[in-house]
Amino acid sequence: MKEKVKKIKKTKKETPKVVKKKSKKIEAVEKKREKYIEALGRRKTAVARVRIFPVSQSAKARPIIVNGKNWPDYFLTPQQKKIVVSPFETVSSWWETSIKVRGGGLQAQAEAVRLGLSRALVLINLNWRKVLKAKGFLKRDPRMVERKKFGLRKARRAQQWRKR
Repeated sequence: MKEKVKKIKKTKKETPKVVKKKSKKIEAVEKKREKYIEALGRRKTAVARVRIFPVSQSAKARPIIVNGKNWPDYFLTPQQKKIVVSPFETVSSWWETSIKVRGGGLQAQAEAVRLGLSRALVLINLNWRKVLKAKGFLKRDPRMVERKKFGLRKARRAQQWRKR
């Protein structure tokens, strides 16, 4: 005497979806940002992800944006500013660039950005490789901080030793 148990199906109420219209400015920015060339640069513990948008300008009108700031506001010393802009000055071509950089100090970040920019420029034009390589902009500096060893004060500094 088995009785049949009816299963009750739960139905979900359909709520009307609100469709937000994108403004014309946002659509223009999205179209503009669709295509880019990306490269990675590293120095010590700093890592820079560089995106170059191929809208070439001979003048310095195109911005370089680093972590949401304009590059002169992010890199403060003249030496760091020179390092960041040097790949563009070497190939004498300016591009709109977006850079995300993390880790390390500002000097290491500037050098990581230079390597990333140089690699991205080589992807745009292979003829620039010789010029950038001759200046040393395509070299990854392998020097890293040596780790601290146990039993020592620092990586190599031991406690002072007395013979007598």
